[in-house]
Amino acid sequence: MSVSHHVMEQHKSHRVGWLRAAVLGANDGIVSTASLVIGVAAAASSRSAVFTAGIAGLIAGAMSMAAGEYISVSSQRDAEHADIKIEAEALRENPRGELRELAKIYEDRGVEPGLARLVAQQLMAHDELGAHMRDELGITEIAQARPIQAAWTSALAFTTGAIFPFLAITLPSNGTRIPICVVVSLLALFNLGVAGARLGGANWRRPAMRVVVWSSLAMALTYGIGRVVGANI
Repeated sequence: MSVSHHVMEQHKSHRVGWLRAAVLGANDGIVSTASLVIGVAAAASSRSAVFTAGIAGLIAGAMSMAAGEYISVSSQRDAEHADIKIEAEALRENPRGELRELAKIYEDRGVEPGLARLVAQQLMAHDELGAHMRDELGITEIAQARPIQAAWTSALAFTTGAIFPFLAITLPSNGTRIPICVVVSLLALFNLGVAGARLGGANWRRPAMRVVVWSSLAMALTYGIGRVVGANI
């Protein structure tokens, strides 16, 4: 008789809190910085002007990403806290009704009514608010909003991503700086797409190509604007 062994699955959802902020921050750091410095360089600007624009874009972008992530995730956290407060009050005022509501949730998922009520009773006896947070509101420890984590992750990722186009545009000579910046930025974006997909447990091809295509359009647009502005000023 064979004995089956329990296999510990390597799930990825616990990474969602920081992975989204990291990928978004790094992607924005590469794309926005590359687009900015390419546009400035296309206007035939001096090395010092390109350098200044790159530094300003890097710092401003990192701070903007941190502030934006903190504010948006804080709003999500405030909404979660409001829902938790409402649920706690409902449990105090109408525990029987909340028990029926929880049991009905399990019934809708396919559990037999008698067993659904028994499960609801046992879970509420153990942690009534936790049971309703998880199964009624969909709020779990993994998915809870963490504003500070999102802010610093996004800012650090933006800075890391922005360094690639910044160095690629400022180090080479004027004649090669734009092509080198484009190649370096696209390679960084491709690798970012691959890394993000693998960390999330997804196939890398579509995410990598998606980020490269849209980023190429952004850089091409700012290059064209820089050429037009440089030719008319």
